[in-house]
Amino acid sequence: MTTYLKSLLAGAALAAIAVPAQAQMSTVTASDIIVRSGPGEEYPEVGLATRGSQALMDGCLEGSNWCRIDVNGMRGWVFAEYLTIEQDGAPIVVEEYRTQYDVPTVTYETAGGAVSPAASDLLLGPVEEVTVVEPPETVYTYIEQHRPEPVRVQNEVVVGAALPPGVVVQQVPDYEYDYVVVNESPVLVDPQTRRIVYVYD
Repeated sequence: MTTYLKSLLAGAALAAIAVPAQAQMSTVTASDIIVRSGPGEEYPEVGLATRGSQALMDGCLEGSNWCRIDVNGMRGWVFAEYLTIEQDGAPIVVEEYRTQYDVPTVTYETAGGAVSPAASDLLLGPVEEVTVVEPPETVYTYIEQHRPEPVRVQNEVVVGAALPPGVVVQQVPDYEYDYVVVNESPVLVDPQTRRIVYVYD
């Protein structure tokens, strides 16, 4: 086999396994990692993803090791060196993988349609595991009829996140959970822990 033919076949093999630029990529957390609301250690924590968690990665910032992922009900940013992608049956750290193959590029302002948070916006507390409730339809009807002004927060509105101090919740008559509108989503809140137990999409 000629050197040219070998090079041609090798190039074809690489092209076959290259990842589409716009597709989400399946990744696994290589260690316990902190998920942050933005691409930097100055951004607040969304929560902790434990080692071995399955995640979907939107992509990474160009010229940076910060990547945006969905993991364990959280959406946020982590270092590429703490994520792995399976290649030929073996895990490869994303930071190393992206030097050889195409990895989607995202920006903080546009990833997932998000916009930069306002300085005055509040922060949801760290996410913890909670029991997700299945509210009856009458609860949503009541919320829509008594919808309060929304509370603005910087990070992702997810089940298990704690409401910051000062956020006033509303009661639903004859129901064990309270409610509040966070950004544009009505959420149900455990009045004892102040954690979100349900998010209306």
